[in-house]
Amino acid sequence: QVQLVESGGGLVQPGGSLRLSCAASGIFSRIYTMGWYRQPPGNGRELVALITSGGITNYSDSVKGRFTISRDNAKNTVYLQMNSLKLEDTAVYYCNFQRALLSYWGQGTQVTVSS
Repeated sequence: QVQLVESGGGLVQPGGSLRLSCAASGIFSRIYTMGWYRQPPGNGRELVALITSGGITNYSDSVKGRFTISRDNAKNTVYLQMNSLKLEDTAVYYCNFQRALLSYWGQGTQVTVSS
């Protein structure tokens, strides 16, 4: 079974930076996509960014230019570097692993942007 554990969330001032990490275990395939999603209070879960095994990335327009997704295959870890954070970025952030028709989710980590 694939297990994902997120870390790095917390409280940050507007304009600040934060880096989220997602450590995966139970992964034996080299071909998979990982991504970050978020769920703001009172809203549904939305895509933030994703990265394929080949390094192809995709970002939500709302975070493009501010966030960067990366992965370290040797460590089975995906990162989300968040810069120039805004109040609107406040949400629970979830790590996702996708392989074939199977999808796995982490427990989520809270990111709160507040002055």
